[in-house]
Amino acid sequence: MDEAVGDLKQALPCVAEAPAVHVEVLQRGGSTAKKEDIKLSVRKLLNRHNIVFGDYTWTEFDEPFLTRNVQSVSIVDTELKAKDPQPIDLSACTVALHIFQLNEDGPSSENLEEETENIIAASHWVLPAAEFHGLWDSLVYDVEVKSHLLDYVTTTLLFSDRNVDSNLITWNRVVLLHGPPGTGKTSLCKALAQKLTIRLSSRYRYGQLIEINSHSLFSKWFSESGKLVTRMFQKIQDLIDDKEALVFVLIDEVESLTAARSACRAGAEPSDAIRVVNAVLTQIDQIKRHPNVVILTTSNLTGKIDAAFVDRADIKQYVGLPSAAAIFRIYLSCLEELMKCQIIYPRQQLLTLRELEMIGFIENNVSKLSLLLSEISRKSEGLSGRALRKLPFLAHALYIQAPTVTIEGFLQALSLAVDKQFEEKKKLSVCV
Repeated sequence: MDEAVGDLKQALPCVAEAPAVHVEVLQRGGSTAKKEDIKLSVRKLLNRHNIVFGDYTWTEFDEPFLTRNVQSVSIVDTELKAKDPQPIDLSACTVALHIFQLNEDGPSSENLEEETENIIAASHWVLPAAEFHGLWDSLVYDVEVKSHLLDYVTTTLLFSDRNVDSNLITWNRVVLLHGPPGTGKTSLCKALAQKLTIRLSSRYRYGQLIEINSHSLFSKWFSESGKLVTRMFQKIQDLIDDKEALVFVLIDEVESLTAARSACRAGAEPSDAIRVVNAVLTQIDQIKRHPNVVILTTSNLTGKIDAAFVDRADIKQYVGLPSAAAIFRIYLSCLEELMKCQIIYPRQQLLTLRELEMIGFIENNVSKLSLLLSEISRKSEGLSGRALRKLPFLAHALYIQAPTVTIEGFLQALSLAVDKQFEEKKKLSVCV
């Protein structure tokens, strides 16, 4: 027990002690090197680079052992609670090393047999999954959504380890993310499961992510749907019984629970629908008692979430449309990727919003392009993160269509793509 608490303490932010710095070490897929040997070499690397400025990643190494066995070493999440990158003295910090390998297998399907057909009830990933690598960093929010979620889950594990009486202090291991479509709620749940699997790799050998297919389980024509739900959660219970695994259950569009209840009360659906909902809530109540499970849920329709479910959620986090500042950061990451791939060429350095603020947003040869990007970001407000990530592709497809383009040319195309996006939204709203 003491060892488990020590592992968790390493994964938690320090309060009274020096701040913790988390370092994620991606071990190559074919590497069979021992984690302790990798840790030793990584600590030598960090000792040679005592001062870092915010998040930083090494992908090339002087030491042959690291080159053979490690794909990347990343100092991560230093900017979750600090808006501006700050110099970090690693020698004055508690450094938590998290060594992991990616599972390349992809998702499998959890099937349940019904009288007439085979139902795909859920998708199942073994974590950390290659499919979700980099997803956490790609999600940009204005408020401290990501840090709050990390803190919540680590606290639930700490309370369990210290045997806090859940009758006196209640927590249900249930997270609810709600807000408009396209804001990255489902992606955030998957990224959080991946992040926590890595962050707690010294405690759990691997992670399991089960994404329940709500629309299949709650469909009105399943005469045996209550039994199907019970069988689905029995499969989840089998995963939870492996104490070396950290299990995440993802229920997307959880308002489907409410839809089933409402339709039942209105007489539009068979009484079996209400049994489905009750079965889901009962199963959630059973599995939440286990210390190695977290239930992640999302909803696009905040006002229609089932009240019985809302009561079970510890965190009800709103995820809204990005502000101009968040949009700027999203676009900046897109431009960096296109420059890395030499679609935008030659590479040019863009200033961050913080750097623009420091010079008072004065236009000169250095700031001109960044100010243009800031202007495009402001006029992009109202678009979802999903739409914003598509715009660089659409800008190229519609207005460039060349193997390479200068950054000036690309920003002009991006501005036109934003205008077109709003024109299309306006036409669609008129049609509706």
